[in-house]
Amino acid sequence: MKVVVTAAGSRGDVQPCVALGLGLKKAGHEVILASWEPYRYLAESRGLVFYPVAGPTPEELMAALVGAGRNPLKYARRFRPLLRPHVERGLKDCLAACAGADAVLYTPLGFAGFMAAEHLGLPSVGGVVEPLFVRSGAYPSAVLGSPVKTRVLGGMYNRLSHPAVEQLYWRIIEPLVSDARKNLGLPPMPILKSPLAEIHRTRRPLLLGWSRYVLPADPRTEDRMPTTGYWFLDHEKDWEPPEKLRRFLEDGAPPVALGLGSMTGVEAAQTERIISGTAEALGRTGLRGVLLSGDAGVDGVLPENVIRVSGEVPYDWLFPRVAAAVHHGGAGTVAAALRAAIPSVVVPVLPDQAFWAHRVSSLGAGPPPIPQRKLTARELSGAILQATNDPETRRRCEVLGARIASEDGVTRAVEAFERHVGRTP
Repeated sequence: MKVVVTAAGSRGDVQPCVALGLGLKKAGHEVILASWEPYRYLAESRGLVFYPVAGPTPEELMAALVGAGRNPLKYARRFRPLLRPHVERGLKDCLAACAGADAVLYTPLGFAGFMAAEHLGLPSVGGVVEPLFVRSGAYPSAVLGSPVKTRVLGGMYNRLSHPAVEQLYWRIIEPLVSDARKNLGLPPMPILKSPLAEIHRTRRPLLLGWSRYVLPADPRTEDRMPTTGYWFLDHEKDWEPPEKLRRFLEDGAPPVALGLGSMTGVEAAQTERIISGTAEALGRTGLRGVLLSGDAGVDGVLPENVIRVSGEVPYDWLFPRVAAAVHHGGAGTVAAALRAAIPSVVVPVLPDQAFWAHRVSSLGAGPPPIPQRKLTARELSGAILQATNDPETRRRCEVLGARIASEDGVTRAVEAFERHVGRTP
């Protein structure tokens, strides 16, 4: 069976789809990843066929979203102008990529794949790595998830948050989609009726790429929306760490990893506070630190027990070798830390990062998150001390890590995909 996977967004959005594509290929399917050009190497280096789809660069995406902070309305206002120059060409590219395919697997930012599949009469299955396009009373949407509101209103708030986000997403892209379809000679889509609502009304399948031990599975919807487990893409076997990092890890106790992520425009404003807070915390505990950052300008403020490493360092290699991780709370980073059984200290920037940050804390896998506005040396120091010294946090991380490691999310997702499209190789 020829399967086209349409994915876009940050690396955290696309990398799990590469893992899933490799699982489909291993099962005997022909797989094409249709995505933004910067992800060509990620796909082709792993042996997947790549088809380029027009879109902004990941850096442009993150710059726009970071500028909106954790305000969903600002998020929406920045999203439309970001996508406007690319929607028509992106839809055209997806139609071309899906021509001759037998089935399509699409993601939220790869939603053009769903439209291409509908137009071509192909079966399609959605795939998400955080609660988007999902309707559940067990947890809120990752975009509108508020721990306070969830505790007060419970399942009602959770259930209402999902269609609210669907409508927000569709209102943003509907004018762009309508113009693109008209220019490409495609029939118009209903203006008032969101296709996202139709996906649920017609009970279309959706794969949930996270662990049931992190977000609970809903037995009422598990048949069409299975919680498969995470879709991990492990580092390439011939990857070697930088010599400086290898020596540092061998020369002492496990350090604290500082992954500042790809939050364009955030590092410059926050790095000095993060580093000073970390230096104070490490000074108190005797722990060492590894700063993952391409910003060479921070070298001058690093204490002797902290090193900076530029370039890519795979989390699945590094995290099992550290005592804890300080990061922004992206879905993929949270998953990697949980699998490695290490505590997370999360400083979220975007709404979905805040969702995962509070989930980590509620699971006992780290201290409460630190909002950007409260990020001080004292707050960060206390959080790192708690993460590294609390035996109950360590115990819970070990239990969660063992459970997550026992899951085979990719295999389960492939089996569910084959079941829903009704075809095997």
